[in-house]
Amino acid sequence: MSKSVKMFKKLLIVLVFGSTIILSGCQNYSIKTTENLAQGWKEQLNQKLPLLGHRNWILVVDKAFPEQNAPGMDYIYVNESLLPVLKEVLTQVNSSAHVKPIVYQDKELGFITESQAKGVKEFVLGAKTIFGTQKVETMPHDSVFKKLDTESKLFKVLVIKTNETIPYTSVFLQLDCAYWNGDKEKALRDAIKAGN
Repeated sequence: MSKSVKMFKKLLIVLVFGSTIILSGCQNYSIKTTENLAQGWKEQLNQKLPLLGHRNWILVVDKAFPEQNAPGMDYIYVNESLLPVLKEVLTQVNSSAHVKPIVYQDKELGFITESQAKGVKEFVLGAKTIFGTQKVETMPHDSVFKKLDTESKLFKVLVIKTNETIPYTSVFLQLDCAYWNGDKEKALRDAIKAGN
């Protein structure tokens, strides 16, 4: 066997072995990433929630919700349906001592028919069950974007993007202070005014 053939065989072995290591390394990495996305979003929310407060937002959105350029927006992708994610988010927010949610949904959702988007009726009923007695306000979808555009310039907006493919199902949670309210604020301002 010639010297060049031996060198070629050695080179081929090194290339094949090296490629196998690189490819298996990439494969394991992508599997870990997928597992982390599936299991880690609740922990990410749990870590971020104490940092969020009055005037921050948490959005639980459908798959078509666009990534925006606003610097105040953070994104977490969750490869799950929207309703179970919403339930978990509301559970964490409602059990926190410092914030409570003001809930908004797209007004358009109430006008979509089953023939336009299969599963929309079941989704609406499921959302009502999750909200329970919590008040839900509706606003046109474009109004939500205008509001978020203004808010994200000053306050963080956490976007939790799901794999939901029914349109206008996104839920927008504006965080309010859980231990202070408008009546207390008014009384405080009146006292300050009277004290001057």
